[in-house]
Formats: sequence, C-alpha cells, structure tokens
Amino acid sequence: MSRACPQCLARSWLLARLSGHLEVARARIGELLALDDRELIAAVTGRDRKDIEREYLRLDVAAATANAGPAEARGIELLCGCDPGYPAPLRALPGPSPMLYVAGGLDRLVRLCEHDTVAIVGSRRASAYGVEVARSVGRELAASGLTVVSGMARGIDAAAHAGALRAGDELGAHADARQAGGTIAVLPGPAERPYPASQSALYRSIVERGVAISELPCGTSVWKWCFLARNRLIAALAKLTVVVEAGVRSGALPTAAAARELGRPVGAVPGRVTSAEAAGSNALLAAGARVIRDAQDALDCLYGVGARSVRAEQREALDRQQQQLLHALAEGETVAAALARAGIAPERGLAVAAELELGGWLRRGAGGSYVVIP
Repeated sequence: MSRACPQCLARSWLLARLSGHLEVARARIGELLALDDRELIAAVTGRDRKDIEREYLRLDVAAATANAGPAEARGIELLCGCDPGYPAPLRALPGPSPMLYVAGGLDRLVRLCEHDTVAIVGSRRASAYGVEVARSVGRELAASGLTVVSGMARGIDAAAHAGALRAGDELGAHADARQAGGTIAVLPGPAERPYPASQSALYRSIVERGVAISELPCGTSVWKWCFLARNRLIAALAKLTVVVEAGVRSGALPTAAAARELGRPVGAVPGRVTSAEAAGSNALLAAGARVIRDAQDALDCLYGVGARSVRAEQREALDRQQQQLLHALAEGETVAAALARAGIAPERGLAVAAELELGGWLRRGAGGSYVVIP
C-alpha cells in the first residue's frame, strides 16, 4: 500500500519537470537537490522560470496525488519522506529523496533496511576476478544477515546483487534463512523498468526477492544527472561502501566520495597495479580506504575485528590434487599449465576441474577457461 503526502509528490513531480535543467547543472547536483522547491526552480531555470513557477503553483493536492496513479497501476508502491517507514539512513543526506518508488513491496523494503547494509559498487567493464569477488562478497554478506545495496549496472553491481540472491537460494528452507539479508537495487531511472534494459532478468529476480527503488516518477527519462543522484542514495543507505574494481572514471568513485561526505567508512578490494580497471579502487586504498579482501574484512570494518563472523562456508573440503589445481588457476595460469604444475594428467585434470566446478570453487569462463570463485 502506498504512503505518500501531496507535498512530497509535488517535489517528485518537480524533479521530473526540471530534468533537462538539472542535466545542464549536473556537476553540482548534490547541492541543487538540497534546495527547497522555490530555490531549486530559481537556481536552474532560465527564460521559462515563470512558466514553471505557475505550473508548480497550480499543482494542487488532487493533481499531485494523481501523479501516484501511473505508479500504482504498474505495481509500484510509494513511500514519502514524511512517513515513519522511510529509511532512516537517507535522512542524513542534505537533500534526501522526497519520494521513493518501490518495486517489490514497501514491507520488504522496510525489512531489508532493518538489517545493516553494505554497498558493493564498481566498474561496468569489470574483469572476471572483480566479478567473482563482488559475487562472493555479496553472497557471504547476505548469508550473514546483511543487506547488499548496489545500482544494478552491468559488471560489479550486477554480480553483487546476484551473489546476495544466491545466498537466499542456498539457504532455502534452512532455519538461518530467516536471519539472511537480501538486496536493494537503486535505479537511475523509474522503478517500473530495469536500467539498463539488458538487466531485465536480474531486475525480475530482485523484485521477486528484494526491492528496486527510485526517487523518480514512472515514465521519467534517464539523464546523466540521475546517475550522480542515484549514487548518493546508494552511499546514504549503506553503513559501509565497498568499491570492488573501478577505473579512474568509474561512477563508483563518486559513490565512495558521497559516503565519505556522510562520514561513512569506505573500503576497496586490491587489484593488480597494472590493471586499468583497478586504477580507481587502488587509488582509494592509497588514500586511506579500508582493505576489503572478503566479506570477513567488511564485517571487521563494521563491527570490530572478530566481533562477528561470516556464515560458515558450505563447500566441501578439497583433496591435495584439487588444492594444487585451484592454486595454479588462481595464479592466472592456463588450464594446461595449471595441470602440468599440479602434476595431473590431462585426462584426469578435466575430471578434477569438473569436480571443482560442481563444488562451487570454479566457474567456466570464455573459451573454456576457468575463473576461481573466492
């Protein structure tokens, strides 16, 4: 059931109405979103200022409430900043979203926000290593009772969401499933459709078991400023922001900056110093970000070293041959070189690799290669 007041609906309408103007001024989007309605109109409009002011003044209670209709018709629920169920961490923003449009249910959003939250973000053009680390950290944090927040973009974001969803699948009917976390996708566009469109399958899975949220009304176009605005919401929702892999121009870096402005801790996963995909995340580490090697490091950052442990690993122990092959593959060697290093005959090696894949230690990559699952 939607919970929205006319004043917050009016503000939401105004953001959509001013989208083109906000695009021009997107470099200072955080500052602009902290302004009240009249100040915002004055700050970004030009010759059409008087027209927009008149439209805004004519937006009476009935008209503002009518803006909720298209959302509800698409199964999107509304939650405004005046409601006690509004996520408390978002109130720390200088300009918190006046309205959240929620796909997946308000009750589920409230439940997910009752868990501690960790943002896992990074590059769209992630390496296989980065994707597997994001999936592993997302899975273990969700299995340990935390909620994973990200932006549903390709690469690191998608892997983090997928890992969190997988934790729920693995627990299934197990008693610990009641204590498991889940995932929240913060979209740059309206909540009724996936962005990008190529993520439609992931979007459906998130809406079925987690939530996708947006601060924009249904039907709103996606502008560049929407990504910057979305990043601040991700940072605000999370008690810790983890950048898994990011180049120097990655959108994950503004998310980390927003987290720091809010006084929230930032962590990063170490990457190869020769990798362009990791240049931004490595720079965060050089600037003092916490080193995050796995989900346990994230828990130690949040609660203190050893205060809370990740849920016990469900994978079976490895024999000597399996360990040797896994270690060689983790060092980046080809399958043939890894088999030779481990002293495993090729005909036996394929069986060992299959055992590791079935056991959740390896994932088959492009061209018959294997990627080690952390």
